[in-house]
Amino acid sequence: MNKESEQKIRNVFQQQKAFFKTNQTKDIEFRKAQLRKFREVFLQHTDALCDALHTDLGKSRKEAEYVEIQIVISELDYFLENIDEWAKPTPVPSKPHPTGAEVISKIMYEPYGVTYIIGPFNYPVQLTFSPLIGALVAGNTAILKPSENTPHVAKVLEDIVKKSFDESYVAVFQGAIEENTLLLSLPFDYIFFTGSPNVGKIVMKAAAEQLIPLALELGGKSPTIVHKDADLDKAVARISYGKWINCGQTCVAPDYIYIHESVKDAFIEKFKAHLNTTYNDKSLGEIGKIVSQNQIKHLAGYLEAAPEKVIYGGKYDLESRHFEATLMDHITWDDQVMQQEIFGPILPIMTYHDINEALEEINNRPKPLALYVFSEDQEFSDHVLNCTTSGDAEINSTIIHVGSHYLPFGGVGTSGMGKYHGKFSFESFSHSRSVLRVK
Repeated sequence: MNKESEQKIRNVFQQQKAFFKTNQTKDIEFRKAQLRKFREVFLQHTDALCDALHTDLGKSRKEAEYVEIQIVISELDYFLENIDEWAKPTPVPSKPHPTGAEVISKIMYEPYGVTYIIGPFNYPVQLTFSPLIGALVAGNTAILKPSENTPHVAKVLEDIVKKSFDESYVAVFQGAIEENTLLLSLPFDYIFFTGSPNVGKIVMKAAAEQLIPLALELGGKSPTIVHKDADLDKAVARISYGKWINCGQTCVAPDYIYIHESVKDAFIEKFKAHLNTTYNDKSLGEIGKIVSQNQIKHLAGYLEAAPEKVIYGGKYDLESRHFEATLMDHITWDDQVMQQEIFGPILPIMTYHDINEALEEINNRPKPLALYVFSEDQEFSDHVLNCTTSGDAEINSTIIHVGSHYLPFGGVGTSGMGKYHGKFSFESFSHSRSVLRVK
């Protein structure tokens, strides 16, 4: 990075510090006007975003609109509908004053100031712009760094921001490690990071050195438990959707399956039949692209380490970055594919007889971002939830919770900290200030 680029970053940061001090971002009507302008410009770039998503990640138009464009618009509209109510001070009961004087207590929601949002490559539109909307609805300014691994999308994101906002309010800087390192050295008021746990540690360390509050949206090996009483047809279809969307590059994708031994064979046959019907021989192109050739090689290493355990799929193309939907069976915790989050279209299958033994194995690992249970027995599902910890969970479904305004989304332990979406985004980007007045 040259000195001119470095100085540009520092200048914009100082401009945002100065603009925040004017208190203009604290005005609710200003926030709403800015968000409406952003909405207009964002929709004008729908075609450009969809084209870029196809180039970088092989996403179809249908998938791009559903999991990227519409999620941002839906979230934005929900914020605009509720910002007036959320921003109001909240009256709370008061403890008696020692002198007997009247006491009035309330909670005020204040913006932190200048925020830094680091976007990931897997859902580069919604996972960059959804936090941005949360930052702005709470009254902050923001600097964004999109992922360098999806360069075509990153360029469109920058165009949208430049046409929507003054850079003293919202700005985008492209780049990789060098630029991110410089940005993390600046005294931001809040940091929001989405990405891998390894990079999350770097971000958290940088924040800790300046005592900057932050949210980390990370990942992990999200387990999927299929009990003996599960509706196998529904389980196959819903697990398949959650696993293969975006070519498996989803932080809450089912990472592996734990299935009761009595239904495993039937489940696998149904899964193969489903894949044959859904993807058949075109599967190398129908579930999108892996983000890079290096990641293709990384995923291929799992198959090369245990080729005899591949029971479906396994084909890939290094040049086109396509990777086939792949099933692996007879997997144990010692296999290479079980040592870290897969983040690709490979689905390992393990077997259990005693659910408590399976839960013990799950609990011996880092806490996952999501946990999925397929069972018609609510008592069984409740038992699994009571005996485990995860960022979020679903019963008889996968990944749908991520799109809800009404549920807080985020991890726990090594899968992250902090929650967002809907009102939880407003709260994440706000400082809750206690105010007590005595008459």
